[in-house]
Amino acid sequence: MKRTILSLGGLLLGISFAYGQANISPAKPQTKPVVITGATIHVGNGQVINNGYITFVKGKITGVGEGAAPSVADAEIIDATGKQVYPGFIAPMTTLGLIEIEEGARGTVDDTETGELNPHVRSLVAYNADSKVIPTVRSNGILLAQPTPNGGLISGESSVVQLDAWNWEDAAYKKDMAIHLNWPVAAGGRERRGAIPVPGVVQETPAQRAQKKVDEITSLFEQAKAYAEIAKPAVTNIRFEAMRGLFNGTKKLFIIADNAKEIGQAVTFSKRLGISAVIVGGKESYLVTDLLRENNVPVIIRETQTLPDRDEDDVYLPYKLPKLLQDGGVLYGLTGTGFWRQRNLPFEAGQAVGYGLTKEQALSMITINNAKILGIDKTTGTLETGKDANLFISKGDALDMIGLDVETAFIQGRNINLDNLHKQLYKKFSDKYGLKE
Repeated sequence: MKRTILSLGGLLLGISFAYGQANISPAKPQTKPVVITGATIHVGNGQVINNGYITFVKGKITGVGEGAAPSVADAEIIDATGKQVYPGFIAPMTTLGLIEIEEGARGTVDDTETGELNPHVRSLVAYNADSKVIPTVRSNGILLAQPTPNGGLISGESSVVQLDAWNWEDAAYKKDMAIHLNWPVAAGGRERRGAIPVPGVVQETPAQRAQKKVDEITSLFEQAKAYAEIAKPAVTNIRFEAMRGLFNGTKKLFIIADNAKEIGQAVTFSKRLGISAVIVGGKESYLVTDLLRENNVPVIIRETQTLPDRDEDDVYLPYKLPKLLQDGGVLYGLTGTGFWRQRNLPFEAGQAVGYGLTKEQALSMITINNAKILGIDKTTGTLETGKDANLFISKGDALDMIGLDVETAFIQGRNINLDNLHKQLYKKFSDKYGLKE
């Protein structure tokens, strides 16, 4: 009976998704040239072109410049006078497409695998291109993302996806480009008051438990490195095969670490093994900028709209972190929290302008900087000739909550549908009460 009830509940949940959500189809490939004219173009690398034009054909940018656009035969002309054109924003380190409902619907949560050491687990195959959250994020200019696994010491490997696709195969933009490691933390919870020691049992300190995990990770990576040196192993090890790319430079190791000590350990660890590392979180990365810069280790800041961990820290420290890394010469990017909150990514970047960054530096943080860290900067991240036409037109400042109003967006030249459930619900009830936009 319980199984029947659960099955019925799942069926009803599925029906609610089917009939209560936006019906949006992915865009078809670009068939004719597009010319955008009269816009303020934010290239993404710090350059701003006033009264500019941008042209793209078959998904690739063919021209960017100032003044009158060149004549392109049979082109669709978009007059963007008074509007602004931006590169598509990129959201790294997100569970977008892996989680649909956080609480109360376990069947929609697929970001974690059982076990502690899962370098072979691919988040890409779990990516749900039909997620109803994706259009709400896409409507704020976020056109690419890195759905990332969670849990354990080694969570798995991630890929970069473009956010307008029929399935995960269509969505894949760069496959299996990173493996994710949660660096062990020495901090531990308080011992239970009144706990009675067990005779003959030595209690481990938090530092000892963390070191044991570090030793476990080190052993695994050393074995994986030795395995990678064998061209054709007699016995295939799927974990070590997944890690092979770390040692030949085709994959990066994304290490979640916040404290300066842990960041230092992680950088030393990756350097010793010859691995290209990225620090994720990095709340105290501003304390070790010399170490990060000298070892070419970038940082992905995990949101700025938060409070510092320690009472004695400046309450505005999270907002100032991008500027501190900028001044320290460290390559840095930004991500938001979870999945649906990624729609606030441009506003978090914009907030950094009030704490030292220029607007174009803040824009670079979520465009070209993220692209460089993800290894996709040759094809996206800026509006330059030869790159994919991943861009959008906004009526106002895209880094400002009031100004952002995405009017048109293109992914690889495809004019994507910007409708979403939020917009549909707004229209439904504004019609009901006779409201006007």
